[in-house]
Amino acid sequence: MSSIFDLVRPAGDTRIVVAMSGGVDSSVVAAMAARSGAEVIGVTLQLYDHGEAVKRTGSCCAGQDIYDAKTVCDRLGVAHYVLDYESRFRTGVIDKFADEYAAGRTPVPCSLCNQGVKFVDLVAFARELGADCLATGHYVRRVVGADGKPQLWKGRDPARDQSYFLYGTSADQLDYLRFPLGDMPKSEVRKLAEAEGLVVANKPDSQDICFVPDGDYATLVKKLRPETAAPGEIVDLNGELLGRHEGVVHFTIGQRRGIDIGGQAQPLYVVRIEPDTRRLVVGPRRALAVASAEVEGLNWLAEDQIAVEAKVRSLARPVPARWEDGTLTFAMPEYGVAPGQSAVFYDGERLLGGGTIATTQAAAMDEAVAA
Repeated sequence: MSSIFDLVRPAGDTRIVVAMSGGVDSSVVAAMAARSGAEVIGVTLQLYDHGEAVKRTGSCCAGQDIYDAKTVCDRLGVAHYVLDYESRFRTGVIDKFADEYAAGRTPVPCSLCNQGVKFVDLVAFARELGADCLATGHYVRRVVGADGKPQLWKGRDPARDQSYFLYGTSADQLDYLRFPLGDMPKSEVRKLAEAEGLVVANKPDSQDICFVPDGDYATLVKKLRPETAAPGEIVDLNGELLGRHEGVVHFTIGQRRGIDIGGQAQPLYVVRIEPDTRRLVVGPRRALAVASAEVEGLNWLAEDQIAVEAKVRSLARPVPARWEDGTLTFAMPEYGVAPGQSAVFYDGERLLGGGTIATTQAAAMDEAVAA
């Protein structure tokens, strides 16, 4: 087990801090760290939902999750700390999430959380404790290159890979972080949890945004930004009125569901959201084709290369593209590209870096049809 954490000092002389969410993945990492012979400290962030007095027990790192993390640590005989990060999480993740929707953009809150609360603050805390590393349950691989510097690679299991959400990791953080599950399938992780007798061995995985466990993000955004619930017009690409909607909060670019307009030759999709006028611009699928995107807030973990494979949604496949002067140009028109999303760059299995899509340039209609 000690070799998994790739530490210089003997296991008995090391201290490993494990970021524990209360789920099976981070619990198994804690078990692996304990079996290595190192001193282990589990740390759970107490994150509240959108300001309500009572926490949702199904949300990330709250209620039941904190109890489960503590139970696992008790089982392993290791220390467990709980850090109250309600204010930090509210301003750094939840408020930004609501602001992005209010601006007609499509946010990726998991990337925001990893870039701020999780890695920045947890790494700092682990260093304060004198830990040799911070270990997490992410399904990614930390690979040391020929130059002796660590690289971030996709998780071995494509169905579990979480590298898309970690593009904002800095080189300094990557030097300190460890991801013991990167080479494992989920089934093996659950077997290890069962073998260790961990109470979370069969705990279901979270399927939604952690602070919206029921998936109803619209209710949260409407509470924080009431203007997003104001009704408005639905127009076609030429500005012709087709109907009305009950609030832009219910829509994202590329969405088809909820556009209740009949008598159209082709299905309609949300092509653009204009929050200032509360208008939804809709059109056929080919109108969603994007030729290029401007990307801001770029973070590079590797060399700044021109030829890349770009991934613009967590479940999308990487596609060939060129990166030059802040512009990502797709080799073929790409669909499902929206401001606010993360654009993440790869070279095969290796994550190169990424940023946030600021604007997009539509592909010509004839190119879109050909694609």
